Amino acid sequence: MRRKIVAGNWKMNTQLHEGLELARAVEASSGEKTSDALMIIAPPFTHLAKVSEVISEVKLAAQNCSTEESGAYTGEISPDMLKSAGVEYVIIGHSERRSYYHEDNEMLNRKVQLVLSKGLSPIFCCGELLEEREAGKHFDVIREQISVGLKGLSSSDMKNVIVAYEPVWAIGTGVTASPEQAQEMHKYIRDLLAGLFDAQVADDTTLLYGGSCKPSNAEELFANPDVDGGLIGGASLKADDFIRIVNAYA
Repeated sequence: MRRKIVAGNWKMNTQLHEGLELARAVEASSGEKTSDALMIIAPPFTHLAKVSEVISEVKLAAQNCSTEESGAYTGEISPDMLKSAGVEYVIIGHSERRSYYHEDNEMLNRKVQLVLSKGLSPIFCCGELLEEREAGKHFDVIREQISVGLKGLSSSDMKNVIVAYEPVWAIGTGVTASPEQAQEMHKYIRDLLAGLFDAQVADDTTLLYGGSCKPSNAEELFANPDVDGGLIGGASLKADDFIRIVNAYA
């Protein structure tokens, strides 16, 4: 049985004191859970060590990491550093990293492999641009991102991988993929994983939807058989909204 997960990506938001207040509120709200979904939060790098001290039921993720273990890489953060700060999950390949910082599939594959080698779990993101969907290339884009991004992984490795589908045209735009569009792509990804690995890996891999998921539409999105949770952006910055999304599984 694959795990239901709701992960909050705070992006470049909150000062340290605000982040700690939000983390405490999310942790407190875990006592109001009516679903069995795992709650994960991904604060900015500067918050991680302190946030890890105020959460227990809620798990900690980083928003990115380096391709390298250590060395002369000014400004980079290694998986070992993240692990020492209490991190268990790392978001890799978010559309903003792909677009703004030109991270390609080969680079993201190196990150995935390094994160796994350090005992952390990658939340691997994939998704198409609006023009790619309008051109009918959305399945081709996802196939390329996943086949290269997860290249070289074993079926055993995949037990620790979460895949997040984020239609780039629906991130921060207020536009959400319809439940039918979300299910269609999640089913495609699951079938793709079956071909790249095997049917058991495909059935066991948690697939998250990321793209303007909020309390008002979470229940409808999560009702799809291949949508196992969400990677939440703006709505994760309010503890009440976040727990409402978590409880959309109830």
